[in-house]
Amino acid sequence: MTQNFALANATLVLADRTMTGRVEIENEIIVDVAEGDTVPAGSIDCAGDYVAPGLVELHTDNLERHIQPRPKVDWPHNAAILAHDAELASVGITTVFDAMRVGSIPTGRYIRYARGLSRELLDLRQADALKISHFLHLRAEVCSETLAEEMAEFDAADRVGIVSLMDHTPGQRQFRDISKLEDYYKGKYGMSDAGFTAHVAHLQKLSEENGARHEALAVEEARRYGAVLASHDDTTSEQVEISAGHGVAMAEFPTTREAAEASHARGISVIMGAPNLIRGGSHSGNVAAADLAETGVLDILSSDYVPSSLMLAAVKLGQDWGDMAAGIATVTRNPARAVGLTDRGEIAVGKRADLVQFALRGGAPAMHAAWSRGRRVA
Repeated sequence: MTQNFALANATLVLADRTMTGRVEIENEIIVDVAEGDTVPAGSIDCAGDYVAPGLVELHTDNLERHIQPRPKVDWPHNAAILAHDAELASVGITTVFDAMRVGSIPTGRYIRYARGLSRELLDLRQADALKISHFLHLRAEVCSETLAEEMAEFDAADRVGIVSLMDHTPGQRQFRDISKLEDYYKGKYGMSDAGFTAHVAHLQKLSEENGARHEALAVEEARRYGAVLASHDDTTSEQVEISAGHGVAMAEFPTTREAAEASHARGISVIMGAPNLIRGGSHSGNVAAADLAETGVLDILSSDYVPSSLMLAAVKLGQDWGDMAAGIATVTRNPARAVGLTDRGEIAVGKRADLVQFALRGGAPAMHAAWSRGRRVA
Protein backbone atom coordinates (compact mmCIF):
# COMPACT_ATOMS: atom_id res chain seq x y z
CA MET A 1 0.00 0.00 0.00
CA THR A 2 1.25 3.47 -0.90
CA GLN A 3 1.95 5.72 2.07
CA ASN A 4 2.46 9.46 2.44
CA PHE A 5 5.87 10.00 3.99
CA ALA A 6 9.04 12.07 3.96
CA LEU A 7 12.72 11.16 3.79
CA ALA A 8 14.73 13.72 5.73
CA ASN A 9 18.37 14.47 6.55
CA ALA A 10 19.39 12.74 3.32
CA THR A 11 22.08 13.41 0.74
CA LEU A 12 19.69 13.92 -2.17
CA VAL A 13 21.05 13.08 -5.62
CA LEU A 14 19.38 15.66 -7.84
CA ALA A 15 19.63 16.03 -11.60
CA ASP A 16 22.68 18.31 -11.47
CA ARG A 17 24.03 18.20 -7.89
CA THR A 18 23.76 16.62 -4.47
CA MET A 19 22.45 18.41 -1.40
CA THR A 20 21.38 17.66 2.14
CA GLY A 21 17.63 17.82 2.20
CA ARG A 22 14.19 16.30 2.46
CA VAL A 23 11.81 14.78 -0.08
CA GLU A 24 8.08 14.42 0.59
CA ILE A 25 5.82 11.86 -1.08
CA GLU A 26 2.03 11.83 -1.39
CA ASN A 27 -0.04 9.40 -3.44
CA GLU A 28 2.91 7.92 -5.35
CA ILE A 29 4.26 11.36 -6.35
CA ILE A 30 7.05 13.63 -5.05
CA VAL A 31 5.33 16.77 -3.79
CA ASP A 32 8.21 18.70 -2.21
CA VAL A 33 12.02 18.82 -2.22
CA ALA A 34 13.61 21.05 0.42
CA GLU A 35 17.18 21.80 1.51
CA GLY A 36 18.40 21.34 5.08
CA ASP A 37 19.13 18.66 7.67
CA THR A 38 16.05 19.09 9.84
CA VAL A 39 13.92 16.03 10.55
CA PRO A 40 10.28 17.05 10.95
CA ALA A 41 8.08 14.93 13.19
CA GLY A 42 6.97 11.77 11.41
CA SER A 43 9.76 11.87 8.81
CA ILE A 44 12.22 9.05 8.20
CA ASP A 45 15.69 10.16 9.33
CA CYS A 46 18.13 8.97 6.64
CA ALA A 47 21.13 9.99 8.78
CA GLY A 48 23.01 11.37 5.79
CA ASP A 49 22.44 8.38 3.50
CA TYR A 50 22.17 9.02 -0.22
CA VAL A 51 18.64 9.14 -1.61
CA ALA A 52 18.55 8.85 -5.40
CA PRO A 53 15.93 8.18 -8.05
CA GLY A 54 15.09 4.53 -8.62
CA LEU A 55 17.32 2.96 -11.24
CA VAL A 56 16.09 2.49 -14.82
CA GLU A 57 17.41 -0.68 -16.49
CA LEU A 58 17.12 -0.86 -20.29
CA HIS A 59 18.82 -4.17 -21.12
CA THR A 60 19.10 -7.13 -18.80
CA ASP A 61 19.25 -10.85 -19.50
CA ASN A 62 18.39 -11.57 -15.87
CA LEU A 63 14.88 -12.90 -16.52
CA GLU A 64 16.27 -15.37 -19.06
CA ARG A 65 18.75 -16.53 -16.42
CA HIS A 66 15.90 -17.19 -13.99
CA ILE A 67 13.77 -19.17 -16.44
CA GLN A 68 16.79 -21.20 -17.61
CA PRO A 69 19.21 -21.44 -14.69
CA ARG A 70 21.08 -24.22 -16.50
CA PRO A 71 21.14 -25.30 -20.15
CA LYS A 72 17.96 -27.30 -20.97
CA VAL A 73 16.39 -26.48 -17.57
CA ASP A 74 13.02 -24.70 -17.88
CA TRP A 75 12.17 -23.26 -14.45
CA PRO A 76 8.48 -22.53 -13.58
CA HIS A 77 7.90 -19.17 -15.22
CA ASN A 78 5.75 -17.38 -12.67
CA ALA A 79 8.18 -18.27 -9.91
CA ALA A 80 11.08 -17.13 -12.09
CA ILE A 81 9.42 -13.80 -12.91
CA LEU A 82 8.64 -13.08 -9.26
CA ALA A 83 12.20 -13.95 -8.19
CA HIS A 84 13.64 -11.75 -10.95
CA ASP A 85 11.35 -8.86 -9.95
CA ALA A 86 12.33 -9.13 -6.28
CA GLU A 87 16.04 -9.36 -7.12
CA LEU A 88 15.91 -6.16 -9.17
CA ALA A 89 14.02 -4.32 -6.42
CA SER A 90 16.66 -5.42 -3.90
CA VAL A 91 19.42 -3.67 -5.87
CA GLY A 92 17.48 -0.44 -6.43
CA ILE A 93 16.10 -1.05 -9.94
CA THR A 94 12.52 0.28 -10.04
CA THR A 95 11.97 0.27 -13.83
CA VAL A 96 13.15 -2.51 -16.10
CA PHE A 97 12.90 -3.31 -19.79
CA ASP A 98 13.04 -7.10 -19.73
CA ALA A 99 15.08 -8.37 -22.67
CA MET A 100 13.57 -11.30 -24.57
CA ARG A 101 14.94 -12.76 -27.76
CA VAL A 102 12.69 -12.93 -30.81
CA GLY A 103 14.07 -14.76 -33.81
CA SER A 104 14.65 -18.44 -33.15
CA ILE A 105 16.55 -21.28 -34.77
CA PRO A 106 14.43 -24.41 -34.24
CA THR A 107 17.04 -26.42 -36.16
CA GLY A 108 19.73 -25.20 -33.74
CA ARG A 109 19.92 -24.18 -30.09
CA TYR A 110 17.44 -21.29 -29.91
CA ILE A 111 13.77 -22.04 -29.38
CA ARG A 112 10.98 -19.45 -29.37
CA TYR A 113 9.77 -18.40 -25.94
CA ALA A 114 9.19 -14.62 -25.89
CA ARG A 115 5.47 -14.50 -26.66
CA GLY A 116 4.51 -16.98 -23.97
CA LEU A 117 6.85 -15.57 -21.33
CA SER A 118 5.79 -11.98 -22.00
CA ARG A 119 2.11 -12.90 -21.57
CA GLU A 120 2.92 -14.43 -18.20
CA LEU A 121 4.86 -11.31 -17.21
CA LEU A 122 2.05 -8.98 -18.34
CA ASP A 123 -0.54 -11.07 -16.50
CA LEU A 124 1.42 -10.68 -13.26
CA ARG A 125 1.75 -6.96 -13.88
CA GLN A 126 -2.00 -6.68 -14.50
CA ALA A 127 -2.62 -8.48 -11.20
CA ASP A 128 -0.34 -5.97 -9.40
CA ALA A 129 1.84 -8.89 -8.30
CA LEU A 130 5.15 -7.22 -9.22
CA LYS A 131 7.17 -4.88 -7.06
CA ILE A 132 8.59 -2.68 -9.84
CA SER A 133 7.64 -1.34 -13.27
CA HIS A 134 8.19 -3.75 -16.20
CA PHE A 135 8.31 -3.06 -19.94
CA LEU A 136 9.36 -5.35 -22.79
CA HIS A 137 12.60 -5.16 -24.73
CA LEU A 138 12.50 -7.37 -27.80
CA ARG A 139 15.96 -8.41 -28.98
CA ALA A 140 15.33 -8.97 -32.68
CA GLU A 141 17.89 -11.51 -33.89
CA VAL A 142 18.27 -11.07 -37.63
CA CYS A 143 20.45 -14.19 -37.90
CA SER A 144 17.51 -16.52 -37.30
CA GLU A 145 14.72 -18.48 -38.95
CA THR A 146 11.48 -17.26 -37.33
CA LEU A 147 11.83 -13.52 -36.69
CA ALA A 148 8.87 -12.45 -38.86
CA GLU A 149 6.43 -14.89 -37.27
CA GLU A 150 7.52 -14.04 -33.73
CA MET A 151 7.39 -10.26 -34.11
CA ALA A 152 3.96 -10.47 -35.73
CA GLU A 153 2.62 -11.87 -32.45
CA PHE A 154 3.22 -8.57 -30.60
CA ASP A 155 1.42 -5.24 -30.86
CA ALA A 156 1.23 -1.84 -29.16
CA ALA A 157 -0.80 -3.25 -26.25
CA ASP A 158 2.19 -5.31 -25.12
CA ARG A 159 4.21 -2.33 -23.84
CA VAL A 160 7.16 -3.12 -26.07
CA GLY A 161 9.37 -0.19 -25.16
CA ILE A 162 12.54 -1.14 -27.01
CA VAL A 163 13.40 -3.18 -30.09
CA SER A 164 17.11 -3.82 -30.55
CA LEU A 165 18.62 -4.93 -33.85
CA MET A 166 20.75 -7.96 -32.99
CA ASP A 167 23.13 -9.72 -35.36
CA HIS A 168 25.20 -12.46 -33.81
CA THR A 169 26.57 -13.83 -37.08
CA PRO A 170 30.04 -15.17 -36.25
CA GLY A 171 32.95 -13.15 -37.63
CA GLN A 172 31.60 -9.64 -37.06
CA ARG A 173 30.38 -7.20 -34.38
CA GLN A 174 30.63 -8.70 -30.89
CA PHE A 175 32.29 -11.84 -32.19
CA ARG A 176 34.72 -10.50 -34.78
CA ASP A 177 37.19 -12.77 -33.02
CA ILE A 178 35.54 -16.17 -33.49
CA SER A 179 37.83 -17.68 -30.86
CA LYS A 180 35.90 -15.68 -28.22
CA LEU A 181 32.65 -17.19 -29.49
CA GLU A 182 34.27 -20.62 -29.45
CA ASP A 183 35.30 -20.19 -25.82
CA TYR A 184 31.74 -19.13 -24.93
CA TYR A 185 29.95 -22.04 -26.61
CA LYS A 186 32.39 -24.71 -25.54
CA GLY A 187 32.35 -23.41 -21.98
CA LYS A 188 28.56 -23.00 -21.66
CA TYR A 189 27.30 -25.87 -23.80
CA GLY A 190 30.23 -28.30 -23.87
CA MET A 191 30.25 -28.07 -27.68
CA SER A 192 32.79 -30.18 -29.55
CA ASP A 193 35.17 -28.85 -32.21
CA ALA A 194 33.06 -30.35 -34.97
CA GLY A 195 29.83 -29.15 -33.37
CA PHE A 196 31.13 -25.61 -33.09
CA THR A 197 32.33 -25.56 -36.72
CA ALA A 198 28.93 -26.78 -37.91
CA HIS A 199 27.12 -24.21 -35.72
CA VAL A 200 29.16 -21.33 -37.14
CA ALA A 201 28.52 -22.47 -40.72
CA HIS A 202 24.79 -22.73 -40.03
CA LEU A 203 24.61 -19.22 -38.55
CA GLN A 204 26.54 -17.72 -41.44
CA LYS A 205 24.19 -19.40 -43.92
CA LEU A 206 21.14 -18.05 -42.06
CA SER A 207 22.61 -14.55 -42.13
CA GLU A 208 23.16 -14.72 -45.88
CA GLU A 209 19.59 -15.89 -46.45
CA ASN A 210 17.68 -13.73 -43.95
CA GLY A 211 19.87 -10.99 -42.47
CA ALA A 212 18.98 -7.98 -44.62
CA ARG A 213 15.29 -8.89 -44.85
CA HIS A 214 14.99 -9.45 -41.11
CA GLU A 215 16.73 -6.18 -40.26
CA ALA A 216 14.29 -4.19 -42.41
CA LEU A 217 11.36 -6.09 -40.92
CA ALA A 218 12.48 -5.40 -37.32
CA VAL A 219 12.70 -1.67 -38.04
CA GLU A 220 9.14 -1.65 -39.37
CA GLU A 221 7.81 -3.72 -36.48
CA ALA A 222 9.37 -1.33 -33.95
CA ARG A 223 7.45 1.49 -35.59
CA ARG A 224 4.22 -0.53 -35.40
CA TYR A 225 4.73 -1.12 -31.67
CA GLY A 226 5.69 2.51 -31.01
CA ALA A 227 8.97 1.27 -29.55
CA VAL A 228 12.34 2.99 -29.34
CA LEU A 229 14.85 1.43 -31.72
CA ALA A 230 18.33 0.40 -30.59
CA SER A 231 21.36 -0.91 -32.43
CA HIS A 232 23.52 -3.59 -30.87
CA ASP A 233 27.28 -4.13 -31.10
CA ASP A 234 27.92 -1.58 -33.86
CA THR A 235 31.62 -1.79 -34.71
CA THR A 236 32.33 0.69 -37.53
CA SER A 237 31.23 4.21 -38.40
CA GLU A 238 29.60 2.75 -41.51
CA GLN A 239 27.40 0.53 -39.35
CA VAL A 240 26.50 3.54 -37.22
CA GLU A 241 25.40 5.42 -40.34
CA ILE A 242 23.12 2.53 -41.26
CA SER A 243 21.72 2.51 -37.71
CA ALA A 244 21.11 6.24 -37.84
CA GLY A 245 19.28 5.78 -41.14
CA HIS A 246 16.97 3.29 -39.44
CA GLY A 247 16.11 5.87 -36.78
CA VAL A 248 18.07 4.23 -33.99
CA ALA A 249 18.01 6.28 -30.78
CA MET A 250 20.34 4.14 -28.64
CA ALA A 251 23.57 2.27 -29.37
CA GLU A 252 23.87 -0.75 -27.11
CA PHE A 253 27.40 -1.89 -26.35
CA PRO A 254 29.31 -0.50 -29.36
CA THR A 255 32.38 -2.69 -29.66
CA THR A 256 34.89 0.02 -30.67
CA ARG A 257 35.70 3.60 -29.76
CA GLU A 258 35.09 4.48 -33.42
CA ALA A 259 31.48 3.28 -33.27
CA ALA A 260 30.81 4.90 -29.89
CA GLU A 261 32.16 8.26 -31.01
CA ALA A 262 30.24 8.09 -34.28
CA SER A 263 27.02 7.28 -32.40
CA HIS A 264 27.53 10.10 -29.94
CA ALA A 265 28.19 12.54 -32.78
CA ARG A 266 24.87 11.54 -34.37
CA GLY A 267 22.96 12.15 -31.13
CA ILE A 268 22.53 8.42 -30.48
CA SER A 269 22.78 7.60 -26.77
CA VAL A 270 25.63 5.21 -26.02
CA ILE A 271 24.86 2.35 -23.61
CA MET A 272 27.66 0.33 -22.06
CA GLY A 273 27.63 -2.60 -19.68
CA ALA A 274 28.12 -1.94 -15.99
CA PRO A 275 30.03 -5.25 -15.64
CA ASN A 276 32.45 -4.00 -18.31
CA LEU A 277 33.10 -0.88 -16.22
CA ILE A 278 33.51 -2.80 -12.97
CA ARG A 279 35.76 -5.47 -14.46
CA GLY A 280 37.88 -2.92 -16.32
CA GLY A 281 37.11 -4.33 -19.77
CA SER A 282 34.85 -6.39 -21.99
CA HIS A 283 34.70 -10.17 -21.55
CA SER A 284 34.59 -10.36 -25.38
CA GLY A 285 37.70 -8.24 -25.84
CA ASN A 286 35.85 -5.17 -27.10
CA VAL A 287 36.26 -1.52 -26.09
CA ALA A 288 36.36 -0.79 -22.36
CA ALA A 289 33.48 1.23 -20.92
CA ALA A 290 35.98 3.19 -18.81
CA ASP A 291 37.72 4.44 -21.95
CA LEU A 292 34.42 5.79 -23.29
CA ALA A 293 33.61 7.36 -19.91
CA GLU A 294 36.95 9.16 -19.93
CA THR A 295 36.30 10.62 -23.38
CA GLY A 296 32.73 11.71 -22.59
CA VAL A 297 30.85 9.37 -24.93
CA LEU A 298 29.18 7.09 -22.36
CA ASP A 299 25.58 8.14 -21.66
CA ILE A 300 23.84 5.15 -20.08
CA LEU A 301 24.84 2.06 -18.11
CA SER A 302 23.08 -1.31 -18.26
CA SER A 303 23.49 -4.13 -15.76
CA ASP A 304 23.42 -6.64 -18.66
CA TYR A 305 24.02 -9.93 -16.81
CA VAL A 306 24.70 -8.71 -13.21
CA PRO A 307 21.80 -6.70 -11.69
CA SER A 308 23.81 -5.50 -8.69
CA SER A 309 26.43 -3.99 -11.00
CA LEU A 310 24.17 -1.10 -12.01
CA MET A 311 24.35 0.95 -8.82
CA LEU A 312 27.96 -0.11 -8.20
CA ALA A 313 29.06 1.15 -11.62
CA ALA A 314 27.07 4.39 -11.35
CA VAL A 315 28.71 5.17 -8.00
CA LYS A 316 32.11 4.34 -9.48
CA LEU A 317 31.49 6.80 -12.31
CA GLY A 318 30.40 9.42 -9.80
CA GLN A 319 33.62 8.90 -7.87
CA ASP A 320 35.80 8.85 -11.00
CA TRP A 321 34.17 11.99 -12.39
CA GLY A 322 34.03 13.75 -9.02
CA ASP A 323 30.31 14.28 -9.67
CA MET A 324 27.94 11.78 -8.04
CA ALA A 325 24.91 13.36 -9.72
CA ALA A 326 26.41 12.74 -13.17
CA GLY A 327 27.28 9.15 -12.30
CA ILE A 328 23.80 8.38 -10.97
CA ALA A 329 22.23 10.07 -14.03
CA THR A 330 23.63 7.29 -16.24
CA VAL A 331 21.25 4.85 -14.54
CA THR A 332 18.29 7.16 -13.85
CA ARG A 333 17.60 10.34 -15.80
CA ASN A 334 19.53 9.43 -18.97
CA PRO A 335 17.91 6.03 -19.61
CA ALA A 336 14.47 7.37 -18.68
CA ARG A 337 14.81 10.18 -21.20
CA ALA A 338 16.18 7.88 -23.88
CA VAL A 339 12.98 5.82 -23.84
CA GLY A 340 10.58 8.72 -23.35
CA LEU A 341 9.70 8.11 -19.70
CA THR A 342 9.33 11.69 -18.51
CA ASP A 343 7.61 10.80 -15.24
CA ARG A 344 10.65 9.28 -13.50
CA GLY A 345 14.45 9.32 -13.29
CA GLU A 346 14.76 12.51 -11.18
CA ILE A 347 14.03 13.69 -7.67
CA ALA A 348 11.76 16.59 -8.53
CA VAL A 349 8.26 17.75 -7.73
CA GLY A 350 5.70 15.94 -9.85
CA LYS A 351 7.87 12.89 -10.58
CA ARG A 352 7.01 9.33 -9.54
CA ALA A 353 8.19 8.40 -6.09
CA ASP A 354 10.66 5.80 -7.34
CA LEU A 355 13.49 6.20 -4.86
CA VAL A 356 16.46 4.34 -3.39
CA GLN A 357 18.34 4.91 -0.14
CA PHE A 358 21.93 3.75 0.14
CA ALA A 359 25.18 4.38 1.97
CA LEU A 360 28.78 3.81 0.89
CA ARG A 361 30.70 1.04 2.58
CA GLY A 362 34.32 0.89 1.51
CA GLY A 363 33.36 2.90 -1.57
CA ALA A 364 30.60 0.44 -2.59
CA PRO A 365 26.87 1.17 -2.30
CA ALA A 366 24.99 -0.67 0.45
CA MET A 367 21.25 -0.59 -0.28
CA HIS A 368 19.07 0.34 2.67
CA ALA A 369 15.65 0.77 1.04
CA ALA A 370 13.80 1.15 -2.24
CA TRP A 371 10.38 2.55 -3.10
CA SER A 372 8.38 2.12 -6.31
CA ARG A 373 5.46 4.52 -6.78
CA GLY A 374 5.84 5.41 -3.10
CA ARG A 375 5.54 1.78 -2.01
CA ARG A 376 8.42 0.20 -0.07
CA VAL A 377 9.67 -2.72 -2.19
CA ALA A 378 13.04 -3.48 -0.59
